[in-house]
This record gives sequence, structure tokens and C-alpha cells, in this order.
Amino acid sequence: MYMRLRWRAAHRVPLTITAGLAVCATLAVGPASPTSSSASTATAGDPKIQATRVMENLGRGVVAVRSSNTQVLVSWRLLGLDPEGIGFNVYRSTGGGPYTKLNSSVLTGGTNYTDSTADLTRSNSYRVAPVTNGQEQAPSASFTLTANHAAEPVVRVPLRSGGPVKFVWVGDLDGDGEYDYVLDRQTSPQKLEAYSSNGEFLWEVDMGPNSQNQDNIEPGSSAIDLGHWDGVTVYDFDSDGRAEVALRIADGVRFGDGATWTHADDSRQFMAVLDGRTGALRNWSAIPTTYLGDGPMAARLGVAYLNGTTPSLVAFMKNRRDDGAFNLMMGAWRFTGSALRQEWTWQRGNQDAPDGHNTRAIDVNGDGTDEVAEIGFVLNGNGSLRYSMARQGIIHGDRFHIADMDPSRPGLEGYGVQQDNPSGLLEYYYDAANGSVVWKHNGGPADVGRGMAGDVDPRFPGMEVWSFSGLYNAPTNRLTEPNASLRPWPQLGLWWDGDLTMELLNDGKIEKWDPARPTPSGSLPRLVSTWNYGAVDASQGVQPTFVGDILGDWREEAVYTNADYDELIIFSTNQPTNTRLYTPAHNPAYRNAMTFKGYMQSHHPDYFLGAGMATPPRPDIAYAGE
Repeated sequence: MYMRLRWRAAHRVPLTITAGLAVCATLAVGPASPTSSSASTATAGDPKIQATRVMENLGRGVVAVRSSNTQVLVSWRLLGLDPEGIGFNVYRSTGGGPYTKLNSSVLTGGTNYTDSTADLTRSNSYRVAPVTNGQEQAPSASFTLTANHAAEPVVRVPLRSGGPVKFVWVGDLDGDGEYDYVLDRQTSPQKLEAYSSNGEFLWEVDMGPNSQNQDNIEPGSSAIDLGHWDGVTVYDFDSDGRAEVALRIADGVRFGDGATWTHADDSRQFMAVLDGRTGALRNWSAIPTTYLGDGPMAARLGVAYLNGTTPSLVAFMKNRRDDGAFNLMMGAWRFTGSALRQEWTWQRGNQDAPDGHNTRAIDVNGDGTDEVAEIGFVLNGNGSLRYSMARQGIIHGDRFHIADMDPSRPGLEGYGVQQDNPSGLLEYYYDAANGSVVWKHNGGPADVGRGMAGDVDPRFPGMEVWSFSGLYNAPTNRLTEPNASLRPWPQLGLWWDGDLTMELLNDGKIEKWDPARPTPSGSLPRLVSTWNYGAVDASQGVQPTFVGDILGDWREEAVYTNADYDELIIFSTNQPTNTRLYTPAHNPAYRNAMTFKGYMQSHHPDYFLGAGMATPPRPDIAYAGE
């Protein structure tokens, strides 16, 4: 993959847009006592072995939304390993009748189709059939648009009545190739609930009495989803084709099968893996008690392929000492299907390793294995410290991004913002492989609470990055808009309208920054106002509960609830595109990012996605179960 990154930079090929409708590291195995080893720093030139990672065996994710009073946009996934030149036929069944092919010739452009002939007073089911080497293959699962459905860019999933929701996770819990949903309930005690892709309730986990302390800095030992903590993630950890739920637990948690965890005392914590179909406990592993004297540890959980082939659960965990400082421990576990094995833990101790409110897992040096990144340091896949940027003046900050921001330069780049850095540093751009800062902007101290990265100005090659000091083209460190007040608000990005530049998601608004007619953040051209469709912001001031590509083609969905918390409102694009890209959910960097929460941030693939992009390389993956 490292050679692939260098080849892409040196031999860029324009994307073909085809026509068509539409410290110390601690290593531990099992219950053995941890043994210490010195932290080591890897270099980008270290020889590595490439490996194929096993990822989800997804279906086509067919979705249909009424794009007008007379039209339906049907959209579906191009999978990561689909053969080059694959085509599709689109079929419709009206009112439960036979399926009829809609397209006159095989579709080889964007994986979407505009149906202008449907009788929308009746229900319409859509499915697609791949065509390879002139032969039509088995059809996909279908998606049904109900009779007299509203014209809206929305898919609605029913929920049971319950409390406010902060986060939603996705994973294929039942093995049918489509994403199901796991969500929290911000009640006391807190709850987790699971639903199938069509809204069938599957199970509930009661987080117990130790979730009643919902302080966002020093929460209870089983509390979840407070502040920048989550303590939950969803993924197919044993690559059997069905997703599990990883959960930090403590005494009193009641699982989906009714069993209650009663072990040790209220302060002891454990990593647990639950059966995605039932919510029953499958395996557990004790969280090390290194800092137990200072109370339970809050956690952020996510997924990384530390060995390049199989997924690991990774955790960022902190608690607060009496002097107000924080202990920081990070750890990794591997679930084999029969055991949950601790791979390593890392304690910051007296090392200067600046952390923030987000974790990212991504292959920073192109060797095929993932590293675990924080805003000011990166750990290797074996839990050793790869680098810290503290000596370059980096301290704590709220948000950072790692992506291929400069496609003319080998490898990946990072961008981060700072919180009250005494040096006056506001934002910085760096080489993600080794942490060397390429450029930085001063002007503080200031609490720069937001920062974004994405290609929003096609006049300049590569991505733009911005906080509140202006919109900069990252590769050139040049303002793309001289008037800094005309930059967009740095909240979230979203691919929505079908061109290759990024749209923006801010306070319930899907917006488009127009470099030819720039306007201030409060008056950007608006594509969607989510409240017009009954959506409300999530609890604790979070906006959507989830953002990512979970339905249809490569564009992204934003998941909200209604005000009664008994419905997921999933915004899925109603705009056709000729651009054909494989689903970001089959891109290793992007899919990892879908498993992390923290302060919610945009996801990035490990290739440059933007104006003038090269054709992305085929992902080095295999499907689970094949």
C-alpha cells in the first residue's frame, strides 16, 4: 500500500465520470500479568508486510426516495471488490406485482437511477441486478417505497418509545448484508437498544445503577455517551459475517438475554462483547486496574486493524486524579469468537503526549496496518509510541483530521486546532506518517473549538482546511477566499449533491459553500433543512446521531430522531449523479472512522476525494465469510 500511495502521487489519472441516469507499552495475552516494554518510535521507512484485511460482506443497500412529485431516485452500492465494468439493471414491482426492468440498456455510470414512470399512489419495491461479462447475476434485496409516500430525502425507521438518543451505531447484526442500528437512551439508568434495518426491535441492555452518575467528566463506571465519551462501538470483530457490540461494563448491567453482570464491586470495569442478534454476553476481559484508585475510567471505543488483517477493539480511557490532572490509558483487545484477548495497554504517565476529544484509526505510513491517532500523538499497532508532536508546540485541542489532503504529495496529512495554546498557536498542518509540522498559524491564545477539512473549492488542488482564521488550501497554505469572514462554519462535511466537492452539515442544515459567490456562515446556500422533516438535534447538544455512508451509492447519510424519539429520520440524497465510486464503507480508513464517536467529526477515505481526483485504487480487502 505504501508503494501504491507513491504511485498514485506520481501517476495521477483523471477520474472517469461515466454517463448514466441518475511512556510504556504493556502487552498482555489472556489473563497473564502485563509485562512492560519500552516505548519505541517507528519510522516511515520501516519495512512492513502487506496484508489483506477482512471487511463486511455488504449487500447493495438499495434505497429509494421520492425526489419530486413524479420522480423516485433509486440508489445502490458499488462494492469495493466489484469487477471493473460491472453494470446494473433496475427492477420495480408495483403493488406486489411482478418485477419489471426499468432501464433500456445496462447502467454503467453512477449507481443511481431516476424513475419517472412509477404509480406513486401504490407501493413500489425496487431491486437491482448486477451484470458482468454480459450476464445478469442474482438480484439484490429490495427496498419498498410505500404508497403515497411524501416527497422527501428521508428514510424513516420506527423505534420503540423511549428517552432521548445521543448516538447511533451501525453494523450488520443479523448477517443479511445490510446495516442495522444500535442506539442509546439517555435515561437513568441508561439503555442500549438494537433494531434491524427495517426497524424491528431486537433487544435492550440496561446499563444499571452505575450509569446513573452522568457527569461528563467523571461518569459512573457503566455510564455511556456523555460529553466526548461513548463506551460503545459496533463491528464484526470475529469476521463471521455478523456484527457484535463492544461495551464497557460494570456491576449491575443487564444484558439482552436478561442475565445481570455481578462481579467485583461498582468501580471495577470490563470490556464485553455482546451477540449482535440477542444482546447476550459472549466474552469479557477485565480492564487493567492501574488507575483504579482514582475511580472508574471513562472510555471512547472504536476499531483498528492493528495487524492489517483482523479488527481489534481499541479504547481511549481516562479518569481524574484528586489534583485535577487526568490519567490516560489506551488499550486494544482482539475478539476471536471464543475469547476476548487483551493485546496491549499504553499509559501516558509522564510522557508529553497531547490528547483531545477524538480518536482516529488509520494507516498513517501506508504499510497496510493501522495506527491509533490522537490530536498530538500516534501509537503503532503494537501499542508503542510512534511519535508525539509536543516538542513542536502542540497541546490539547478539540478536533483534528487525517486524510489525503494533498494528492500531489505521497501519504496522508493531518490538520488540528488548539485550545488556549500559550504560544498563540491556533491551527497546524502536518505529515501524518511522522508528525512533522508543515505549516502553522498563530494569533492566539484562543480556544479554537472547531476545525474542518475537505475539498470545498475546486479552483485549488487538494483539500481546504479551516477554523475561524479563514479558509486555507491545505497544500499551499493559501487563503482561497481573502475575506476570512466569508469562510463556512467548521462543523461537519457531507457528500450529498453528487459533485466531487464536499457539502456541509451544520446545525441541521445541509449547505453548499460557493467559492464564486462566497457568503458568511449564517447565509450559505441551503440544500436541506432537516427540521422541515421532523428531525431534532440529538441529546447533549450533538447534532446528528450518526453520519456516514450506510445506504445507496457513495454519498453519505445523516441520522437524526424525531422529537418523540420513536423514529430514526435518515437523510439520504435525492439528487442523481454520474459519478461512480465504491462505497466508502469498504474503504479501510473510512470504515474505521464510522466506529468512533467523541466530538463527532467527518470521516475521510485514505484517498483524495475531491475535484480533479484520480480513480481510487481498489481496496486491499476480502469479504467476511468468503
